[in-house]
Amino acid sequence: MTKKIYLLALFIFFAFAGHAQALKIGLLKYNGGGDWYANPTALPNLARFCNQNLNMNINPEYSEIDPSGTDIYNVHFIHMTSHGNVIFNSKEQQKLREYLFSGGFLHIDDNYGLDKYIRRELKKLFPQKKLVELPFDHPIYHQTYDFDKGLPKIHRHDGKAPRGYGILHEGRVIVFYSHESDLGDGWEDPSVHNDSPEKHREALKMGANILQYASHH
Repeated sequence: MTKKIYLLALFIFFAFAGHAQALKIGLLKYNGGGDWYANPTALPNLARFCNQNLNMNINPEYSEIDPSGTDIYNVHFIHMTSHGNVIFNSKEQQKLREYLFSGGFLHIDDNYGLDKYIRRELKKLFPQKKLVELPFDHPIYHQTYDFDKGLPKIHRHDGKAPRGYGILHEGRVIVFYSHESDLGDGWEDPSVHNDSPEKHREALKMGANILQYASHH
């Protein structure tokens, strides 16, 4: 069995298992000094919101994913956040490409300070692909919830408009990068960042759209 067929078989197994068992999500670990572990309440809150409001079946206990290990194939969706530097070595780049080309999904959320580092690493990860801004009519903004102006603005950061970027493979978004929005902070318990209930729910709705898009595509 070739590696490509083996990886496809793994994803088919987890896709069918997901109908009977909870969908598994992960938080990406990485080197470089950035705080990959930020926002510890974010993913559990997002999972609970999707389960309660969209009738999804997501395990709120996320896994910490080492991109160089085999545990990357045990999750359907990977979230990544940081305030700073990130570095993927050659083995991690290879594993991430295999995971994403075989059906996986990576959501990168700029927690303020990540932008210049992640753009550099994405160029190394996908030298033949471009990070493109997604139009407001893209399906990722129109799953259960409609965001006619794209990403919601959750935290101020530099005061610029939030922008959503994607890397596409065979017609589907495999990497979604949310910039100047700070969805992850918005998913956290509102008391952590003193977010209003409206901002908290707005962030969760957009996160639910991302998870729905990833699971459907």
